[in-house]
Amino acid sequence: MRVAILEDEPAHAEVLRHALASAGHDCHVFADGKVLLRDLHHNSYDAFVLDWHVPHVSGPEIVRWLRRHVEHRVPVLFVTSRDDEQDVVEGLESGADDYMAKPIRRDELLARMRALLRRAYPDQQAAAHEFGCYRFELHRRELHLNGEPVALKPKEYELALFLFRNAGRLLSHDHLLSELWGTSDIDSRTVTTHMSQLRRKLDLRPHNGYRLVPVYGLGYRLETMQADEATGDSA
Repeated sequence: MRVAILEDEPAHAEVLRHALASAGHDCHVFADGKVLLRDLHHNSYDAFVLDWHVPHVSGPEIVRWLRRHVEHRVPVLFVTSRDDEQDVVEGLESGADDYMAKPIRRDELLARMRALLRRAYPDQQAAAHEFGCYRFELHRRELHLNGEPVALKPKEYELALFLFRNAGRLLSHDHLLSELWGTSDIDSRTVTTHMSQLRRKLDLRPHNGYRLVPVYGLGYRLETMQADEATGDSA
């Protein structure tokens, strides 16, 4: 998972980064709330770990911004030295999902993060997943549209499954590159090319219940279409 960490104390930031990275997460550390907020205008993350008092824009202000501007309820964990009951209440009421007091305990941090991610992104271990007329056969890594197999390259299949599992979320180019290619140091046109191929091969148009929408300067969103919208499109 792609995790944003907001912590202005370098030693604490490194403890958080190292613990989460050891669990396989792709961590991005910010020491200034304003810098993180600026980054959020063109990047997306699967989870946030936030300190309270940081320069320029506080942790609670970041949470309130997320709840106003990010459609998917991305999980937020406060990790802060403020541990009075009123602080905990204020942090949770600002929109955070959980609250953990410093000093950081690695195992507790990872357990809390696992619990948040399980709730936000339910475990998907079934043999197949269906999204309307699209069916993914996970063990065979096959995708069927209206019962007919779709010929996809391995990366196209992975990208299609990631999009459907995150339908409705706005996913940045860097998020897609790091999740599917393991790095963001690739030309973003790689994503554009793959998206164009998927739109064509999967016929991602309203009459099939989904459409793939590019969001200028940010990334892509796979949108679920309502029945009346699909009917109107094909009329």
